[in-house]
Amino acid sequence: MEVLKCLLQSVQNIPSLPVTQFSVILPPLWQTFVSSLKVYQKACIEGGEDSHAVRYDSDGGEKSLESFVIQLLEFLITMVGNARLAELVGGNIKELVYYTIAFQQMTEEQVRTWSLDANQYVADEDDVTYSCRVSGCLLLEEIINAYGEEGIDAIIVASQNRFHESREAKVAGSADWWKLREATLFAFASISEQLLEAKASGVIYCDLGNLIEQMITEDMGTGVHECPFLHARVFFIVSKFRSLINQRTSEQFLYGAVQAIASDVPPPVKVGACKALSQLLPESKQDVIQPHIMGLLLSLVDLLRQASDETLHLVLETLQAAVKAGHSQSTSIEPIISPIILNVWAQHVSDPFISIDAVEVLEAIKNAPGCIRPLVSRILPTIGSILEKPKLQPIGLVAGSLDLLTMILKNAPADVVKAVFETCFNTTIQIILESDDHGEMQNATECLAAILSGGRQELLSWEGDPGHTMKKLLDVASRLLDPNLESSGSLFVGSYILQLILHYPSEMSPHTRELIAAIVRRMQSCEIAGLKSSLVVILARLVHLSAADVNQFINLMLNIPANGYGNSLTYVMSEWTKLQGEVQGAYQIKVTTTALALLLSTRNEELAKISVQGHLIKSDAGIKTRSKAKFAPDQWTLIPLPAKIFSLLADTLAEIQEQVLDEDDDNEDSDWEEVSNSDGGLPQDIIYSSTVPSNVGPSVEHLDAMAKVFDEGEDDSYDDDLTKIDPLNEIKLVDFLTAFFSNLSNNDRSLFDHLCQSLSVSQSAAVEKVLRK
Repeated sequence: MEVLKCLLQSVQNIPSLPVTQFSVILPPLWQTFVSSLKVYQKACIEGGEDSHAVRYDSDGGEKSLESFVIQLLEFLITMVGNARLAELVGGNIKELVYYTIAFQQMTEEQVRTWSLDANQYVADEDDVTYSCRVSGCLLLEEIINAYGEEGIDAIIVASQNRFHESREAKVAGSADWWKLREATLFAFASISEQLLEAKASGVIYCDLGNLIEQMITEDMGTGVHECPFLHARVFFIVSKFRSLINQRTSEQFLYGAVQAIASDVPPPVKVGACKALSQLLPESKQDVIQPHIMGLLLSLVDLLRQASDETLHLVLETLQAAVKAGHSQSTSIEPIISPIILNVWAQHVSDPFISIDAVEVLEAIKNAPGCIRPLVSRILPTIGSILEKPKLQPIGLVAGSLDLLTMILKNAPADVVKAVFETCFNTTIQIILESDDHGEMQNATECLAAILSGGRQELLSWEGDPGHTMKKLLDVASRLLDPNLESSGSLFVGSYILQLILHYPSEMSPHTRELIAAIVRRMQSCEIAGLKSSLVVILARLVHLSAADVNQFINLMLNIPANGYGNSLTYVMSEWTKLQGEVQGAYQIKVTTTALALLLSTRNEELAKISVQGHLIKSDAGIKTRSKAKFAPDQWTLIPLPAKIFSLLADTLAEIQEQVLDEDDDNEDSDWEEVSNSDGGLPQDIIYSSTVPSNVGPSVEHLDAMAKVFDEGEDDSYDDDLTKIDPLNEIKLVDFLTAFFSNLSNNDRSLFDHLCQSLSVSQSAAVEKVLRK
């Protein structure tokens, strides 16, 4: 093993290692790999004498047969991943894959452990654990990466050979025949994404779907109690390759999974059935699943009572899919499922993973026709009593209750919103005003924003005195914008204030100056970039509210002081221009980008007096260590604010073009026609031209693509619900920017040419593209 570790370090750390010298060790290495399988088969897979004995070296490292095999596989992974050394292995890919699949068989120890502990089985299946099975998967992935089509062909051929060998072993009466079959399916499932991509691109010429069906249908008659792990693997592989399996076979396994949940079968089979159902149910036909849905739900509820930890997560995930599939029987579903899920939620409210799973099941129930009102009537009394006495509740229950309320309010009808308001409005406000728990404050802020979003203008009259209600809402804003409050407590203040601006503009108008001053103070004491960005969005939205006279907004900012700066405008614009590239979310990007254009369109001479961060000054001092960075921080140029805004707008345009139009260069001229705009380039005209149909091809599709660029992997459903009524959502950003640059070029050429001097090559090219006739 020590020799393998040395070789591994040599490959990883000596790039210039001579391939010819390294080839000397290949024959003994290969012989070790092949001969180790025989020993591993007897000792670990079949469970021979002393197969589980583990010793440790002087450093505490494990010394066992399995750890040796893992080290061997990891060395092969490193070799295959090395472009120079991969050529040495290239002639033996089929044999390498063939033996690797055999190493992926379940050991007797794994069979015993997983048979007794379903949670461990689920955990080891889902996590990257230290085992031969996982190392084998990593090696197969590396083979595909290194050898492409040749590697895929090798895996398919080796899998077919191992499948036939397992069949022969079964006929011969081997008790472990199923392990090789399961390992073959396990190997296939581990590289399912690569195989599906290769099939879609035409790289795989064999009928992969037929091959998989042959493998799985042959095992349908195998005794489930004799080979539970094989049955579990079959269910799992059906879910992975469902797009290649014919509909009839898929429906057979769907029904088989439903039966397995309801039957007295070993836990691993139920695990595999749950995994299959969570993937198959969303795509199943209603006439196929509806006759079985109630029975399935009842079986899953029974299974839920027995589940814990990892299996609890799996069953909740399956329940969510089953509830969504049973819409036509929704009114019968709610009284059966809701009490059980609410109990699970209450028991695990401090566990973020389980509680989120439970809330998602409740959300699926809420969204089913006819279920929201019965669910709310079941939840609201208990939640109301919890929020009335928050300090007496267990840790996490108040924050979890507020999170549950926010889910209920999402797209809820007006009567449901009013019912929540009557029960929880005042208590939610009190939590924000009095709590020191940041989790409670965050969830209460989100919940209150959702109440405002659903109640809108009518909400102010629900307690009788609109002025009194508005005062409560302003008190909340004041607490959340308190500069002495820790930043995490204020994290969602941006979403809340946005609701105040959108739904109560006339009520908020007299408080604009105080609001801006509070936002500036909160920004200056803020320690979280995301919070600061959300406050920039609010200021940008205020710019839009001043669209009739943006100069008035500028003058207001000039007259509001900011600590360490001459005025709030100087501070805000210095921060805004630094943060603009970090703003996330399609709506947020749209609001801030267009607001910058409105500011620049004023040509206000005060803007040119402000200098902001420009470009990083490159240093010739070599690699910057932490100590160097501490004593010599990065240096930036300073540029006039108008030039910075102009470059930010051009940068956004360039990024849209790069992400959306690079696949269609032939049509770029037609896609980026100039927006006709013969007016004087006023901000109102720009907004108008960007919200009506135009000749500019890119619109919604480009906005969606850009949102992915700036917000990849981010779940914006909450913010989307809160901002969907904002008319600024109708702005098509591509059209807007095209109109802006066209208007400025046509109506103030000297300013346009001056600002273009600050652009980079890519930014200039982006602007030139939209100006072409």
